[in-house]
Amino acid sequence: GQQNMCFGVTEPNSGLDTSSLETRAERTNSGYTINGRKIWTTGAQRADKILLIARTTPKDKVAKPYMGLSLFYADMKGIDAKPIPKMGRKAVECNMLYFDNVQIPKEALIGEEGQGFKYLLQGLNPERVLFAVEAIGLGFCALERAAQYAKERVVFGRPIGQFQSLAHPLADIAIHTRAARALTRLAAYAADCSDVDAAATAAATARLSATRAAVDATYRAHQSFGALGFTVE
Repeated sequence: GQQNMCFGVTEPNSGLDTSSLETRAERTNSGYTINGRKIWTTGAQRADKILLIARTTPKDKVAKPYMGLSLFYADMKGIDAKPIPKMGRKAVECNMLYFDNVQIPKEALIGEEGQGFKYLLQGLNPERVLFAVEAIGLGFCALERAAQYAKERVVFGRPIGQFQSLAHPLADIAIHTRAARALTRLAAYAADCSDVDAAATAAATARLSATRAAVDATYRAHQSFGALGFTVE
């Protein structure tokens, strides 16, 4: 079967410092009680499940800050998800999640209690590859639309794609996007081979190169349309 899942990691106060997250998971006879907040959780409005990291042992009772965190895979039942109004990227909503005495069963715990941060890091590499793939798709889409317009738009008696000032930037984004795709395929291969160290480096490299290529591609493609790039046509 299939399930729609969201990923609850980032919090309002801790941001990217996952070791300082404040959401708590307290053990009960039947499972855990969750209290806290998450922010920027994508897709929570449509999710059936949530992959959640929460603190099961207080930070002052562990040897290192990243210890005492546990990972759970639980139902969205009882979690209050509110979309965050944004200026852009509205195709995918981001949410603030509120956990107010949310009950989850003990079976929701992934692996060993207190080892969630280690599991989380292992899961981030495939996620980075996924982001890279999304960025590459965006880059190629921008390139294809700009190239098609450059063939159709005629100025001074010939298609604008024949002018070097427009052709060269499109060639650049084609090269950079294809290079990013090659790096992403290498990262996916490293992840499949379960080489954690190689996968981490490859995934980070792929994500950075792919997102840079996508930003450059969309910007230059937008410029290719001239004033029409500012319209909704």
